[in-house]
Amino acid sequence: MSNEPRWKHDGVRVVPHDRLDPNTAQTPGMDRQAAVTFARVGAQKLWAGTVHIHPDAKTGAHHHGPLESVIYVVRGRARMRWGDRLEFTAEAGPGDFIYVPPYVPHQEINASPTEVLECVLVRSDGEAVAINLDIEPVEKPEQVAWIDPIHRG
Repeated sequence: MSNEPRWKHDGVRVVPHDRLDPNTAQTPGMDRQAAVTFARVGAQKLWAGTVHIHPDAKTGAHHHGPLESVIYVVRGRARMRWGDRLEFTAEAGPGDFIYVPPYVPHQEINASPTEVLECVLVRSDGEAVAINLDIEPVEKPEQVAWIDPIHRG
C-alpha cells in the first residue's frame, strides 16, 4: 500500500459538459442532467447539475425541505414566485443567481413563451427532497404536470 495521499488520485474532478447524466429525476417540461453527485464523484453534501426548462413551463407550488438551492441562469429568463400564497415574485436573467432557502414555498417559471431557460442548479444535499404543496399557484401550470419520482407529496 502506498503512502501517497488519497487526494493525489481522488482529488479534483472535472465533469465534461458532454458527460452529464440524464438518469436523474425528471419532470415534464424540464430536462435535468446531473454533474456532481455521490455516485459520480463521491460528493457528500451537495448535488449539482443542469436544468433546461421548456418555454412557458411552470411548476406547481413546492419546497425542498431542509435543503438550500442555488440556481444560476445561463440563458433565458426565470421567474420565481414564493410565499405562503406565492404572492412574491422576482425575475432573473443570464448571469444572475437565485437562492432558495430551506422550506420556502415556491414556483419555478420559464418567463418566456418561446425560449428555453438554461440553468445550473446546486442543492445542499445529494438527497432528492421535494414536497408538493396544496397552494393554488398564481401562475397555473399549463403544459407541465409536476409529478415525478422526485416531486411526490
